[in-house]
Amino acid sequence: MPSMTAPVELYQDPAIFARERKAIFARTWQFFGLEADLVRVGDYLAEVLAGYPLVVVRDENRVLRGYHNVCRHRAGPLVDKAKGRCDRAFVCQLHDWRYGFDGHLEEATGFGPDEAFDPRDFGLFPIRVETWRNLVFVNLDAGAGPLIEQFRPLDERFADRTQRTARLRDSHPIACNWKVYVETYLDGFHLEGSHPHTGINAAPHRHDVHIVGEIALHGDVDPHHAAENLWAWIWPNLGVTIYRGVLLLEQMRPQGADRTQIDHIFLHAPEDSGVDAAILASERLAEENAQLCERVQQNLDAGVFRRGVLSPAHEGAVAWFQHRVAQALAG
Repeated sequence: MPSMTAPVELYQDPAIFARERKAIFARTWQFFGLEADLVRVGDYLAEVLAGYPLVVVRDENRVLRGYHNVCRHRAGPLVDKAKGRCDRAFVCQLHDWRYGFDGHLEEATGFGPDEAFDPRDFGLFPIRVETWRNLVFVNLDAGAGPLIEQFRPLDERFADRTQRTARLRDSHPIACNWKVYVETYLDGFHLEGSHPHTGINAAPHRHDVHIVGEIALHGDVDPHHAAENLWAWIWPNLGVTIYRGVLLLEQMRPQGADRTQIDHIFLHAPEDSGVDAAILASERLAEENAQLCERVQQNLDAGVFRRGVLSPAHEGAVAWFQHRVAQALAG
């Protein structure tokens, strides 16, 4: 019997997405931002990842610390902007409870006397923070392995990386389940003839995708030239590509069972004359992929398609991904 696709319910059911939040996104390393945005003491970044509001701050010892962006009083937000700076402490936006950057409750403002209340029991909920090549990652699972263990196969290909300090950001909302987008990203089979406007000769380059640990890599890319050309995907939802010397971080962020946001960060050398062409080609490819993914989701929701079949020649990475999702949901 051939290898079959995952059941269609995995791309539709809100209850399954609720399980994925806990089984996948609360237990994996998630890209959070750039260390260049966290230079001074008190600098912070805040994001909502798969429904989890999180914040990362540079503390007085210049260590990056992360927490759920949730006050322990009545769940108010500690910060209300995506990027900013706190003056020596977090102050809840709801009732002004004050927390040190080490997470302990410094002052329960206006709470009043209560002999049963011990501030030591109401520190912030911590998360793990680690960096890789000046990129910040978070993990809600205190028992997860070090970030570098997962990234080592990719790290080896970045050995002679060109310095890229200039940046450009954008986002693409897509009406599809996050797994539809990931599978399209991992699947080069559809690229033959399906992206006529990108100017990228995609057909010869995506067929040899292999899995190393929990990273998908193009087998066609010479590791010694990865500073200029690279294609990789890191479980569960981060693409890393280098095209014409421009580094693209592509985070596939679920917003619900049928909604995904694709966040792009382009990093490049400040004087790179080819950056505009590289970004334009990447953006066109992203737009066309988004249109394809939305059509796939519409067809999945139509009620006719139940399960398909995967090509062993070209869709091994898709099969691996579907198995990895099933494994995570099984616990």
